[in-house]
Amino acid sequence: MQPTLFLDRDGVINKRIVGSYVRSWSEFEFLEGALEALSIFSSKFATIVVVTNQQGIAKGVMEEIDLIQLHEQMTVQIQANGGRIDNIYYSKGHESTNPPDRKPNIGMAKQAKIDFPKINFDNAWMVGDSVSDIEFGIRLGMKTALVQTKKDIDQKGLQRISKQINWKGESLRQFAEEITRIL
Repeated sequence: MQPTLFLDRDGVINKRIVGSYVRSWSEFEFLEGALEALSIFSSKFATIVVVTNQQGIAKGVMEEIDLIQLHEQMTVQIQANGGRIDNIYYSKGHESTNPPDRKPNIGMAKQAKIDFPKINFDNAWMVGDSVSDIEFGIRLGMKTALVQTKKDIDQKGLQRISKQINWKGESLRQFAEEITRIL
């Protein structure tokens, strides 16, 4: 049975805007090699989902409709380049309220499992650029991959979980190359 791939968005698929949010398609920029990686993943994973914290909505710096439109355009570009995203889950809650769907909490994964009942977390990968992404995967028993694009990553948190990270690298494209070797 092919595994499932969970992907964070900002810092994994597209460039993060440090200190701000990607609020519209005009601010969205795919990271180098991300589109090629997503194309490779399409043949390796049964289900590919994005799980992303988007508290800019709770902060009032963006509207949910803008996020939905951005995700639609992102998906179109991914498909045009031979890749696919089966669904996108996002938490619009503010980190101070710690909602159940905000990573590292597992609400988005629970919803994905409802939508895609064949998901087996023991046969899944979580790819992210932050400690909360990796903790999300660990809480669910997934294999984890850290894309090291985040310069302001929580170093203490990273030390705490470092032994539970299954793969570390510089880009989603590098992870795709590794996946072709192991799957």
